[in-house]
Parts: sequence; C-alpha cells; structure tokens
Amino acid sequence: MNVVQTGFPGLVIIEPRIFKDSRGYFFESYQYERYFGEGIKNRFIQDNESKSGYGVVRGLHYQLEPYSQAKLVRVVEGVVFDVAVDLRKGSPTFGKWKGFGLSSENKKQLLVPVGFAHGFSVLSDTAILSYKCDRLYSKENERGINIGDPFLNIDWQIPKESQIISDKDKHASDFAGAEMNFTFEG
Repeated sequence: MNVVQTGFPGLVIIEPRIFKDSRGYFFESYQYERYFGEGIKNRFIQDNESKSGYGVVRGLHYQLEPYSQAKLVRVVEGVVFDVAVDLRKGSPTFGKWKGFGLSSENKKQLLVPVGFAHGFSVLSDTAILSYKCDRLYSKENERGINIGDPFLNIDWQIPKESQIISDKDKHASDFAGAEMNFTFEG
C-alpha cells in the first residue's frame, strides 16, 4: 500500500495494492498491523455503509471531543467527491478544506482524522460508501457545518439546482458559528 500525504496534517490518502487477473481483483481493504506500520494507529470499532443517488450531498459532519471520530472512508460502488474540513484550532490548515475523487475503480481510501468535518457528493448514478470509525456514534455530540457555507466555498462538483440535501444538513450552522472543541497537536 502507498500512503499519500495531502498537505493537511493527519489527512492521508491510502492507495491499496490491488492484485488483478482474468478472474477479477483482490486487495486488503484494511489490515491493522500494516496500517499501524504506516503510522495509522487508529483502532477502528465500527463499520458504516451508505448508499446514495446522483446529486446527494451529505455533510459536513463531525462529533465533539471526547466523542470525536476518525474515519477510514472508501467507495464500494460508484464515484464521489469526498471533502474534509480542518476544525483544529492552531492547525496550519484550520478552516480550509480538501476534496478527493474516490471511486470503486481507483479504490483509494481517505483517512479523516479526529478534528475534521467530513462530507461527500455523489457524482455517479449511485454510490455506496463504506467507512470505519474509531469511536461510536454519539447523537448528543454530533454537529454539522452547512455545505453551502460561503466562507468555505466548497465546489461540490454538482450544480446547485441538482443537489439533494437533508433538512438537517440544510439547517446546519455556518463555519463561523459552528461549535468545535479541537486543538491541533502538531
């Protein structure tokens, strides 16, 4: 596997080693010791999966400390534009976002560390995402930032009139008013 730095501390792309032949392909989507050896020391305890259609934009979600979650995200089917926003005060990339094309074809994984908000838009007819979390879901500590926040100015790669957004996400706070309690420990 190859770990690619993104310029955002802790936010990395993982390119698995894929074995292809006439029968199809095989790859390890996760192996604790190999990931640990590459500096990814999270102990993932929960797997989630979501299916969405074209134009769906989910996010930007996170949980407050001490319930914050690191996520290891990959696409099982389809194509998404995956976005992470740094919420760690004192980070050189605080308040900035980075987007990545993840697909069932490229099999890249995104490690979203604690202290980031996460979201994605679906660019294919449908997409299935699978992601590991290192902490359990906590409804009381769940927070969100509005995907249309002008400060962040994220290009979701979906025309605004085609975006499908949940009511919860439509009414999420803007970046300036969002509750966040993360500190960068560089």
